[in-house]
Amino acid sequence: MKYPWIDEYLMAKRGVTKDLQAEWNWIRYHIGSKMFAAVLLDHDDRPYYINLKLNPAEGELMRKQYPDVIPGYYSNKLHWNSVKPDGDIPDDLLKTWLDRSYLLVLQDLPKAKQREILGLSVCGTDCSACPLHGNLCTGCNEACGKVFHAPEGKPCPIYGCCVNKHHYATCASCSRVPCAVWQATRDPSMTDEQFEQSVNDRVSALRKI
Repeated sequence: MKYPWIDEYLMAKRGVTKDLQAEWNWIRYHIGSKMFAAVLLDHDDRPYYINLKLNPAEGELMRKQYPDVIPGYYSNKLHWNSVKPDGDIPDDLLKTWLDRSYLLVLQDLPKAKQREILGLSVCGTDCSACPLHGNLCTGCNEACGKVFHAPEGKPCPIYGCCVNKHHYATCASCSRVPCAVWQATRDPSMTDEQFEQSVNDRVSALRKI
């Protein structure tokens, strides 16, 4: 196969699991128990298609533009597409399609489930890395934003804006991140440099989703 990096690339995404559907001989990649990609193997365990999900309009366009992309093999042909594993699709383009497939399936899950799978708070923080997690605080997702540093009885302003106001799963869905709410919500013990680094780290984590 021309794309030997696929397994490592997909398994590096948050919350991804895989299995082998023995009857079909498909290696399937899941997010929240829902498949978002598969490598289809023949009787000699050689890949013959890579299946992924795209927006129907984009999928139709890609099939017209690239001979190595066909309607999903043994799949819903409106949503799924099959890529020839020894074709001429550039690596970066295939990665983009796999990323979109992952996001399409992830975003179809309940928002609370999305945050649980991603293991991130709405602002990209990994609460499990906080020394107060499990003691003083259960974490943003579990506490519905009412974390230890939030106003008493109210959610963190970032959580309130993202989830309660805009109904996003995370700030990754917002084009304005990092916004004024982010800038106004900071640990007062941080220096300006530390806060800027914190913002950059969280934005980077969200962009990997």
